[in-house]
Amino acid sequence: MADLPHPLAAFIVEEIRRARGAAGMTQEAFGRGAGFSASHVSAVEGETRALTMDFIKGADRAFKNGGLFERMVAKLGAPSWFLPWLDAERVATQLRSWQPSLIPGLLQTEHYARAVIRCDDTLSDEEVDKRLAARLDRQSILTQPTAPQFVAVIGEGVLRRAGEDFRGIMAGQVTHLTTLADRPNISVHIVPDDVSMHAGLTGPFILARAADGRWVGQLENQLGGLVVVNDADVATLLSKWETVRNEALPRRQSTDLMKEVVTSWT
Repeated sequence: MADLPHPLAAFIVEEIRRARGAAGMTQEAFGRGAGFSASHVSAVEGETRALTMDFIKGADRAFKNGGLFERMVAKLGAPSWFLPWLDAERVATQLRSWQPSLIPGLLQTEHYARAVIRCDDTLSDEEVDKRLAARLDRQSILTQPTAPQFVAVIGEGVLRRAGEDFRGIMAGQVTHLTTLADRPNISVHIVPDDVSMHAGLTGPFILARAADGRWVGQLENQLGGLVVVNDADVATLLSKWETVRNEALPRRQSTDLMKEVVTSWT
């Protein structure tokens, strides 16, 4: 259940199962109301098929509960704007990420991710731990049997953002990147600092391609983010992606640069 933190997904599935039993519904009857086959319902309840937002919304329709389960997910799990992206990311066959300021979340180490999340000083320790667990759980999509092909392009300045108090965490993070880049489904490319102006400087984005060829985008900002599904807007992001990717170093040279950065700190 990579689209929600596993404990939350398991909790929601159990609550749906309980509600179905209390309503006296068979899996077939529930499925008719939710818009899914009985075998699909059985697989979700048995945790052999991922819990998706479509299934959660279908459960709300079947129970006519005014969107209770969707509100539970929004309250206890990821922000509501992020949920459609999690669905897209979970089933993606390809992912394309541009990050001028941070290591992409799917490639972050636990220590680096915690430091990034803690930048929001309004979060309690419990909320930090919850968000960290969710982020690390999402990374499992890169090691699953049907893992997507993930190409990440990162600005060189991201690698070198390491004051003395952060250097140990950053060295571990960059070393982790070089290890990930050895995997056949992951490519990491670096845009050198001497590329002074390019289309990607306006902000980070990530693109996901589904098995049917459809692309979905996600933009990050200070208020959270925006999921992009409009064809024209997605086409613009794909064009910007090609421009940024063309400014990046090839795979081997990018790995050499990452190793040089870590060596410079020792």
